[in-house]
Amino acid sequence: MNTSVLFIDTAHPFLEEELTRLGFNCVHTPFNDRDEILAQAGEAEGIVIRSKIKLDHDAINKAPKLKFIARVGAGMENIDQAYAESKGIVCLNAPEGNRDAVGEHAIGMLLSLLNHLCRVNIEVRNGIWIREGNRGTEIQGKTIAIIGYGNMGSAFAEKLSGFGASVIAFDKYKTGFSELFVKEVDMDTVFLEADVVSLHIPLTEETRGFVNREFLNRFSKPVYIINTSRGQCLDTAALMDAIDEEKVAGAALDVLEYEKLSFENLEAARLPDPFKRLIGSNKVILSPHIAGWTHESHLKMAQVLVEKISAFWKTERF
Repeated sequence: MNTSVLFIDTAHPFLEEELTRLGFNCVHTPFNDRDEILAQAGEAEGIVIRSKIKLDHDAINKAPKLKFIARVGAGMENIDQAYAESKGIVCLNAPEGNRDAVGEHAIGMLLSLLNHLCRVNIEVRNGIWIREGNRGTEIQGKTIAIIGYGNMGSAFAEKLSGFGASVIAFDKYKTGFSELFVKEVDMDTVFLEADVVSLHIPLTEETRGFVNREFLNRFSKPVYIINTSRGQCLDTAALMDAIDEEKVAGAALDVLEYEKLSFENLEAARLPDPFKRLIGSNKVILSPHIAGWTHESHLKMAQVLVEKISAFWKTERF
């Protein structure tokens, strides 16, 4: 077999090692420019990608021999999956590989949020010792609502199982998933009962701006918001208004609506106003899209893709 697999982005070395052992010819593109990258795609029967470029209609047409696309991660929004599949191209991803990382990170963000850990860490380092003003809130006895019950949502539910919370979940495209540590509910129940809402949904046209003013106004009490899914699923301006109006008690965001901006080069005066409000709020904690980005998940995602590519290629060949 002399099947060429083009690595557009980096991945754990295990992926290339195992694909090579299976007989694939792995080629790395040295380019960052989209046109230069796609100029190398003509002979590729497989592509490994994270998010360097979009594999849209035009990009896919530049790879006439393409049989599969392997996304090192969970989200598929940078791939025109429908068009690829219409051309017989199989699209693979690896949410099984970073589900535990995301679940643990969401737990860490929730604990930090409820116990003001980011704020008090800075205060103590600056000689400020405030106890009553930093009294925490326990997870036990609270209702945690999970929106989207796939790999990430279910991992978060599993991690919550020892905290004594009531865990409920809504998934528009899945039913019958109630089990020991989660109860399936409708959105009306989420709006009525939730103390904490955690997003675990993909970015699609349907979910873009999912958390907006109308959404936040429907809760019966102030809630905490956690987002480890995609930044554009949440309207930042609406969130900050809800925080100011005390409809949202606090937020923990691993992903940002403005993530495509270059944070290294932006001047403060040029930042979008909602983002200025976000970073100026002591009711918000932020991390740089690292929820699924652990040493362990780096390897596990590669292992998952090796299994999926190998299984697909066996059916393709025979």
